[in-house]
Amino acid sequence: MNILVFGKDGQLGKAFQALLASQLAALDEKPTILCVGRHECDLSNSAALDSLLNQFSPDLIINASAYTAVDKAETEVDLAFAINAKAPEIMAQYAANHSATFLHYSTDYVFDGEKYGFYLEDDLRKPLGVYGKSKAAGEEAIAKAFLSGKRTGQYAIFRTSWVYGDGGNFIRTILRLAKDREELKIINDQYGVPTSAQWLAQVSLDLAMDDNLKPRQFLSGIYHAVPAGETTWHGLACLAVKAALDAGVTIKARPEAIKPILAVEYPLPAPRPMNSRMSTDRLRFALTQRGPNNSNSYNDVDGILEFPAWESMVREYVSRLAHDQLI
Repeated sequence: MNILVFGKDGQLGKAFQALLASQLAALDEKPTILCVGRHECDLSNSAALDSLLNQFSPDLIINASAYTAVDKAETEVDLAFAINAKAPEIMAQYAANHSATFLHYSTDYVFDGEKYGFYLEDDLRKPLGVYGKSKAAGEEAIAKAFLSGKRTGQYAIFRTSWVYGDGGNFIRTILRLAKDREELKIINDQYGVPTSAQWLAQVSLDLAMDDNLKPRQFLSGIYHAVPAGETTWHGLACLAVKAALDAGVTIKARPEAIKPILAVEYPLPAPRPMNSRMSTDRLRFALTQRGPNNSNSYNDVDGILEFPAWESMVREYVSRLAHDQLI
């Protein structure tokens, strides 16, 4: 069993490395795991990517890598599409033709944010900027590869939003600013769900692998993967600062000093969806079908699988940052 993880230096890639290492410790028969970053394999180089896939012969491919510079993508169009569309297509073609499992990560930015309520997996993609368009193209290329290949592999595209983990992210930026400033102004009319990279990695493996890190069968397609609830960037900032204060961190900007503003008051080069809320019914049903397990990534309430609330995971994350003196 060979497992290949792309994006080892990103937040999700680091979460997968930690998760796989912890699960390996309990296994007698251990798979071979290779984690690569941009220095080991430039995903904009199709030939190098194809060579790595054929040399390592992975049974499971986890693509935790992406071009995520949303504003920069407006001027680096070719690079964004090479990494977010062409590279996943090559990975998908390999998986489809070699009986492999492919896990890929997409974004709420494939939608325009104009829908009222929660987006479903089959809702029409209408990305606003280059980043979203490149990720949408990646989704389409993956599905096409599995339809045109030998159809012996399987894939899951996990759409997620507002990811945070080991690395730079919105929460850590807000906490850094709140230590230095007495007042912050944060957007309060864009809605979404903060998602823990650690939780996202665990949920992904819960769907695709058994407790021995062997592939299990699931229905190929798109799954929305975010915790329960919803908030705005302002709501997330206020809760993060409150959690830091509760953990004993000295903060200048109290939650009440974080002022809500409209998105139009903070213009950026690339447009963002105003509504990024996504229904997770499909993923929760798929996880229910796999049967009992020991995962703490969700709760079984009277036979109905529920994801934990985003608030509890953000509080735990901030508390851990404070304990490790990273704030």
